[in-house]
Amino acid sequence: MSTKHVNPTRMELTRLKKKLVTAMRGYKLLKDKRDELMRQFLELVRENKALREKVEAGIREANQNFVLARAGMSQEALNVALMAPKQEVYLEAETRNVMSVEIPVFHINTRTPDPNDIYSYGFAFTSGDLDDAVKKAESELEKVKIEDEVTDVVCEQCGRHMVIKYGPHGKFLACPGFPECRNTKPYLEKIGVPCPKCGKDIVLRRSSKGRKFYSCEGYPECDFISWKKPEIPKTAEMTENSKN
Repeated sequence: MSTKHVNPTRMELTRLKKKLVTAMRGYKLLKDKRDELMRQFLELVRENKALREKVEAGIREANQNFVLARAGMSQEALNVALMAPKQEVYLEAETRNVMSVEIPVFHINTRTPDPNDIYSYGFAFTSGDLDDAVKKAESELEKVKIEDEVTDVVCEQCGRHMVIKYGPHGKFLACPGFPECRNTKPYLEKIGVPCPKCGKDIVLRRSSKGRKFYSCEGYPECDFISWKKPEIPKTAEMTENSKN
């Protein structure tokens, strides 16, 4: 077991206390980063599970329609109908910065926006079951797209409900009418603690360098700000417990 020689002086004690405070602060930052990454990871796991169940059910139904189409058409006619697809599907990948960690984000796009381009054949020599099977397979691609989370915040420019987007510094509010409307707002996450100055909610914000800090949602009328996460006063906790 390694040992450390420490001079038993007041100056050395002060220096070691400062090192301990710095180490504890770094530990807390790393723990918060780990907790946030795990929270977002579990959200993605739940979304992926729900999407997978929907898509697998749709694929089974589409396969049943293809079996019916194959029963009503010859193998050669079916192969010729699907030989040269008219529509093309692209999978685009980009990254999203979450707590200084790059996370992949995937988007599905088609070569043309026309929904009828999924049919690569004429309707004179094919059955309706084949049309149903192709349409069902195409509809499953739309289910893979994860919709943006809609909020109660209304855009002042167009009146739409703003949605949550992700940027280099975390979440922010954007108008779903982009590119017609380019209005954006910072996403204010309430932490459930009242402001000690005015009583409004304390919200989590981020600096231009991505560092977390806490301030009153009534800014700039209320100038309360803190780098440390505020806690509910003990008197308020005792009052809340007495009510329960």
